[in-house]
Amino acid sequence: MAVQGALQQDALKGKTVVVTGGGTGLGKAMSIYFSELGANVVITSRKLDVLEETAKEIQGKTGNPVLPVACDIRNTEEIKLVREKAIEIFGQVDVLVNNAAGNFISPTERLSANAFSTIIDIVLKGTVNCTLEFGKHWIERKQAANVLNIVTTYAFTGSGYVVPSAVAKGGVVTLTKSLAVEWGKYGIRHNAIAPGPFPTKGAWDRLLPGELAQKFDFKNRVPLKRVGEHQELANLAAFLISDFAGYINGEIISIDGGEWLQGAGQMNGMEAIPSEMWDTIEQTIRKNNK
Repeated sequence: MAVQGALQQDALKGKTVVVTGGGTGLGKAMSIYFSELGANVVITSRKLDVLEETAKEIQGKTGNPVLPVACDIRNTEEIKLVREKAIEIFGQVDVLVNNAAGNFISPTERLSANAFSTIIDIVLKGTVNCTLEFGKHWIERKQAANVLNIVTTYAFTGSGYVVPSAVAKGGVVTLTKSLAVEWGKYGIRHNAIAPGPFPTKGAWDRLLPGELAQKFDFKNRVPLKRVGEHQELANLAAFLISDFAGYINGEIISIDGGEWLQGAGQMNGMEAIPSEMWDTIEQTIRKNNK
């Protein structure tokens, strides 16, 4: 399925957007589309070579500037450097997209305290670090801006086997809602996107190595019977950071084809019952209700 960009040309023209984890996967997909819409884009991650390659690719495609800056979001000094470089090159930063994350699957009892903390430090504390660095700057300068956090649907449902990520992303959801209220008076919006299955080569290979990816085919869990296209998420992200969404604040928007609702409905598993069996079930129910 070929998904087209949804926003009008130059919808983000004049805006500078910082995307953490912007060199690969969904971060890269969002960065490409932001650039196509006219934004100045700053991409960060720990791997400068990957960032530089992505920046070159995006600039070649869109003709708009992309600034790659290596940054570990656990390090507040490195985040400060990202902000300073972005302002030096582009004059100001208008949007922060907290996309960088870490995750792995494991029974929780097999995890060490250090393994648990590693995910918390990247996903929750890293998001807090970036939000504080840019937010304090915006407040001091009396500059309206907005923050978009990328979370997950299990951030509000919970999930076994990815407990550190669920805990951390749940914290980011709470951060999003809390600062939407507290910083609204400064003209700083906070929203989040909760994606369902959007396969990316690197992240999914790490999360579901080998034959696990085939065994846990996520299409079977989604009512629409497919996974998401990266452009679909990029369309939503671009809308939320644009002026078209200027009155949307504090929302957590799921984009998952109905996956989390499929799991939440007590009887949704009955989809597996073949149509001919429903005749038998109906007859039994009628008989029992006489």
